[in-house]
Amino acid sequence: MKIVKRFFHFIKPPQGWKVSVIVLMGILTGLFFLVLHISRATSYLSDDPTACINCHVMYPQYASWTKGSHGQVASCSDCHVPQENFIRQYYFKASDGLRHATFFTMRWEPQTIQIKQAGINVVQDNCIRCHLDLVDMTSLVEMSGKMAARNEGKLCWDCHRETPHGTVKSLSAAPHSLVERLPSAMPDWLNRFLDSPGKEP
Repeated sequence: MKIVKRFFHFIKPPQGWKVSVIVLMGILTGLFFLVLHISRATSYLSDDPTACINCHVMYPQYASWTKGSHGQVASCSDCHVPQENFIRQYYFKASDGLRHATFFTMRWEPQTIQIKQAGINVVQDNCIRCHLDLVDMTSLVEMSGKMAARNEGKLCWDCHRETPHGTVKSLSAAPHSLVERLPSAMPDWLNRFLDSPGKEP
């Protein structure tokens, strides 16, 4: 009990400052709730996909998802948030959401938005979770994002390239954009053969 009294005595403003501190606390509380309202923060507690377009940069992904096959059967959270238990689900949503909100508010987002390794792990696990009946007899059922990062196999979307977002048009389609060049899909021996002198046109 002494600790509680000591704490309240510590935070209690001096006698002449009580009104000023109460007014300041009221203003700060009002600003806090205003920011919550403007940012639509409560929308992130749901699985509603429209929460993903609170930031304008995600419109192409949202539009391509709504027109694709996954738009009829899965929400954004079904693929991009862990589904094992609600504690991990909301922890991932909170940490990922705070990072996204910080980047988009401060305008730090890269020219090309690319999924981070934690997101890759989650999406790969969810692909297998939903499509288990299609992959349960293959080695894909054991494939994880971490294994793919170590070049021990392929992710589902290495082959299913345009699922579920299709061809997304964004700043990365602009000439001279700062996008890493993708490695050639053609084998080196074929490149050397085609580049060798004396080949037929």
